[in-house]
This record gives sequence, C-alpha cells and structure tokens, in this order.
Amino acid sequence: MSGGVDSSVAAALLAEQGHDVIGLSMQLYDQAEGQSSFGSCCSIDGLNDARRVAAAINIPHYVLNFERQFQEQVVSNFVNEYVAGRTPLPCAHCNGDLKFATLAERAESFGAEAVATGHYARVELLSEDEVSSKARRYVLKRGLDASKDQSYFLFSLTQAQLARAVFPVGDRPKTAVRAYARLRNLPVADKPDSQEICFIPDHDYRGFVEKQRPNTRRAGQFVDEHGAVVGAHEGVHRFTIGQRRGLGLSSSPSGTPMYVLALRPAEQQVVVGPKSSLERTTLQASAVNWLIDTPTVPIRAAVQIRHRHEAAPATVRATAPGQATVTFDTPQIAITPGQAAVFYDGEIVLGGGWIES
Repeated sequence: MSGGVDSSVAAALLAEQGHDVIGLSMQLYDQAEGQSSFGSCCSIDGLNDARRVAAAINIPHYVLNFERQFQEQVVSNFVNEYVAGRTPLPCAHCNGDLKFATLAERAESFGAEAVATGHYARVELLSEDEVSSKARRYVLKRGLDASKDQSYFLFSLTQAQLARAVFPVGDRPKTAVRAYARLRNLPVADKPDSQEICFIPDHDYRGFVEKQRPNTRRAGQFVDEHGAVVGAHEGVHRFTIGQRRGLGLSSSPSGTPMYVLALRPAEQQVVVGPKSSLERTTLQASAVNWLIDTPTVPIRAAVQIRHRHEAAPATVRATAPGQATVTFDTPQIAITPGQAAVFYDGEIVLGGGWIES
C-alpha cells in the first residue's frame, strides 16, 4: 500500500471479497529527520495515507523497512546506469526486485498466500489443455485500461512470483477505480496520480546523479557521426538517446535539428546527428526472462521498447540463455540501452529483457 488510490482500492476490493488482508507499506528512506525529498508514493504523507485507508477498511497495517534493499537494488542501479551511458528503468527493478521478491519473502512471515498490488495488469492460470506440460503455467496480461497498463514494468516476474501475484484493479478502467474509492469513502479517492520517479520528485535526475556520485560531472565533447567536435558538455550522464532539447547546440549547417545518437562514457563523448540516424531495425537484449517456454525457433511478437512506446511488429530470436535478438519490421526511433524490450502476443506478455545495443 503506497498511499495512492490504486493500491488502496486493491486492498479494499480484496477485503470486501472476504479475504484476510494485511496492508504492507515499504519505507524506502530514512525518515528520522523528516526527510521529504521523495515523491508522493514514498513520502511520510504517503505512508500516513496508507494507514488511514487501512483503518477505513478495517485491516491491519504495517510499515516494512526496505531502505537498504531500495538503495542497493534500485537507487544504485539508477546511478550506475546513467554513469555507464545507459538510461535506467527504476520502476521495473523496484517491482521485480522488491515488491515481488523481497516483499513476497516478508509476506510469508505473515502467513500470506499472495501479494496484491495496485498495478494495472492481469494474471491468469492456463488450463491444463493450454499447456504442453503438467506444470502449472501463469500468463501475464496487459491491464484492461490501455492508458494505464503497467505490464511493461513486470516482464521480469518469474512463474513462481506470478503464482502469488494478484492485481485487483487490472480488470477495470481508472475511472472505475476512482468511482469505487469514492463509493467506499476512501480518503485517497481524489488523490492525484504520482507522475515522477519516486526518489526524484523534482525531475532533476542529473542533479541527483551528481549528488550521489560527485565525480560524475566531467567536461566532454559533442561529436557528429564522423567524429568532428561540434560542442562541449558537462557530463555524459546528463543525456539520453533520442534527446533533442537541452543540448545547447545549434542545428547542423543544413539547419537540421540535432539529436543524441549514442553515448561514449569512456571518452566522455556524446554523439549527435539528425533524427533519421536514430532509426534502427535490430536490438540485442540481455537478462531475458521468458514467461513461456524459451522459443527454439524465431517467433513473431509485438515488441515495446519504452513505457509509452506503441509495441511494434518484430521477429524475436532466443540466441542463448538470457539473450535475444529483436528484428523489427520497420525502423524504430531511439532504441535505448538500459530500457526494457518486452515481447507481446496481443495482450499476453511473452517475455522481455534489457536493451544492450
């Protein structure tokens, strides 16, 4: 329970259905001195809202200290990725490494059979005639509300984690979630959605990285596709693939706007060029997690490379354990190392991995 409307309604729905529900919130940073730099889903106010909701629906509520795990598995990864010239996806690490791994382990101490969250996604158990083996097989599906779907962030969940995952709001639109919250008089019914990375509410990820790693801010050069120097910058970590604004560069001699094409942290170089040079048809993915049996032949899938990216038709080849090559039917803009490539068959998540190149 983050203190937002989605997880609050998830808890209320389960309690109304007669389940024995325990509300758990994650404390992700030191609150001893009233720190308030985190976003709404991780703040003291958020924990208080979760407590108020738990009282309103008459369930016990506990706050679990995940400060160390959050720093090691989410924040450190976030900083390391930017320093390495990659663009991190912290929500996917938080979901896979904390909510459905560490949190599931903690839940066992309460005797809980499942972990429920407010994610807009769905989990279904396939019937025996739909699987090729006797093993129980779960499928992860997109949330019914396409505008709120969060299955992209859950691609790393294992079959064991899916077996214990419950998404009570995944089968309804956001408007219905808020309507239910108002009907139940939940104190967060009209609370705005959190839009930021929870530990960077001011959106200044550059400043955050520099504070965590002071030696990161180092002068470097903008170079074009041919290696010619076209400007100077204050650190590779300040840029992402596909970025246009904030470069401090004028257009090319022909008047064509310049975009970030590649990052070379070892040389402190940011490669820039025209938008057309961002187009690519292939990517390599690592740490691939298959939610189906690992394909032994190339498969067709719709592949999503960013949270708001429309999944595009492609051929996916499992090239080695944990590795895959994706070949798109048409060029895609800004395939970005550090982001996830998630493979879909319609609404079903087939698997996904981390973009390497």
